[in-house]
Amino acid sequence: MKAGGKSRRKYALRSLRSQLLARTLLILALLLVLIGFLQYFLMKDFLYRSRAEAMDTQLNSIPADLLIKDSQEQSGVTAPQEQINRRNNRPGPFLFWPDMSLASIDTDGTFQSLSNENGLKPPRLTTEQYHAMQQSKRMRHGYQLITDAQGIEQLVVFRPLGPPDRSSGLLQMGVSTASMQEQLINQLRTFILLSLIALAIGLALMLPVLRRTLVPLSRMVEAVKRIDAGNLAERFDAEQGQYEVDRLAVSFNGMLERLEHSFAAERELQMQMRRFIADASHELRTPLTSIHGFLEVLLRGAASNPKQLQSALESMYGESKRMNKLVSDLLLLAKLDQTPELKLEDIPLDALLLEMKPQLLMLAGTRKVVFDMTAGIRVLAEGDKIKQVVLNLFHNAVQHTDMERGVIQVNLSAGKKLVDIQIRDNGPGMSKEQLERIFERFYRGDESRTRSSGGAGLGLAITQSIVEAHGGNITAESTLGTGSVFKVTLPLAGTV
Repeated sequence: MKAGGKSRRKYALRSLRSQLLARTLLILALLLVLIGFLQYFLMKDFLYRSRAEAMDTQLNSIPADLLIKDSQEQSGVTAPQEQINRRNNRPGPFLFWPDMSLASIDTDGTFQSLSNENGLKPPRLTTEQYHAMQQSKRMRHGYQLITDAQGIEQLVVFRPLGPPDRSSGLLQMGVSTASMQEQLINQLRTFILLSLIALAIGLALMLPVLRRTLVPLSRMVEAVKRIDAGNLAERFDAEQGQYEVDRLAVSFNGMLERLEHSFAAERELQMQMRRFIADASHELRTPLTSIHGFLEVLLRGAASNPKQLQSALESMYGESKRMNKLVSDLLLLAKLDQTPELKLEDIPLDALLLEMKPQLLMLAGTRKVVFDMTAGIRVLAEGDKIKQVVLNLFHNAVQHTDMERGVIQVNLSAGKKLVDIQIRDNGPGMSKEQLERIFERFYRGDESRTRSSGGAGLGLAITQSIVEAHGGNITAESTLGTGSVFKVTLPLAGTV
């Protein structure tokens, strides 16, 4: 039970749905983290700049006579009594903001804190840094982050003390960044909370979406489970609305179709092989049985009778010739079933048929033979094999035509790329069932006629194999009571 649970968990972790979900959420989380960092730094800069601008405004709103001495006092001239009394009655440090600091820096670098006791201690830079600020024609804009003696980080801004043309020092204002940091942390916490909520909502929404998206793939998996060597007719839906899955379905369908054809061809080959072995065994058994019977007769004493001996020897000779022809045909078919090695030559086909004419006329006997051939037709073929094709078809026509009324036509014509050899007879013709099986090995449409003439039903099968080895095609047409025609199509020389 534990092993099954571990297996299911392992499968769940390795499933495409869980991996897509995990990787999508991971990418979303990384994007949210990146957005959080950008938001933090951008918001921090925004808050600091806004506060610095507000502090600049505050510095500009402070009355100058509260910060600097009168110009007369600076030059040594005695000021009016009213100004002296007002200056003597001026309190020292006047800021009351607890998180702010204020200081003035004279031209000689003297640093004076203007914050009251409740304010922050103003941070202090080096004298060289203050001198550099005062000597600069363009006062530094923006702000600086400086840590004071108490370790408190302050946002500090500076402004010239007095008119720009006769500055008498610097005025420095600082404010603690603690409140701004706290505001940033609160915003960051809010963003993290919203991000977690977004991830949870994304997880809840992604699960059904992924489940629905992967339905076509799940269907394909179920279909694959139903497929085996005996059930290759299963096909996938190639229009499921997903381009990649549709392409995968088309590829699978093509593969299944090829496998189905391959298995069908293999089954057909096995059936043909079984029929071939059975027919070959039957054909070989018949002459062997006949020879065995004649030998038994001779062994029983017929050998002493010259007439019986002569008859038995002639019969055994005929059966042995038949066996030799059958074995030769079987060996030829076996070679043609493999990759045939043909000695192709550019030969004139009309000249080859004219060369065979005396042999064909002798084979026809008293039957009428008509030749109709177009001159100048050349093919790339092995001459002896083409002669065997013509001889087999002509012999088949001779077997199925009457000796007195039989007419056999041999026609040769050519088109742009193909050449046709037609052998037509006026025999009894064939039925549709016979025509469909005419090129099968060991098939005989008329058992009695082919048996008496010694045929085994391999001639047309051999003819078909030779023609196809030359890149051609052979077809047969027949009408009962009218006759049959066999048509051999070969490519012309130069078109292969």
